[in-house]
Amino acid sequence: MYAVIEIVGKQYRVTAGTILEVDRLEAEAGKTVTVDRVLLTSNDGKLNLGNPTVSKASVVVDVIEHLRGEKKIAFKMKRRKGYHRTVGHRQELTRIKVAEINL
Repeated sequence: MYAVIEIVGKQYRVTAGTILEVDRLEAEAGKTVTVDRVLLTSNDGKLNLGNPTVSKASVVVDVIEHLRGEKKIAFKMKRRKGYHRTVGHRQELTRIKVAEINL
């Protein structure tokens, strides 16, 4: 059994027990969150496609921790002008674990 869910504008294929790193959620670490944006479910080969979401379907996820991703480096330079600049970015992430899929 699996489901395709939408969290913070991105889609993920999940099963029970899946651990994901998604963009930062507003929930505290250790809390549970119910995701109602279920786009597709599959149960024993039976596919249930939403329009746009599957009615009465939800996915319960546990928030494990909040963390920051790896540092991405952006380097800007203009040749022959003496201009160069290095900018770094670390994305705020949340690690979640899928507890159950409710149909």
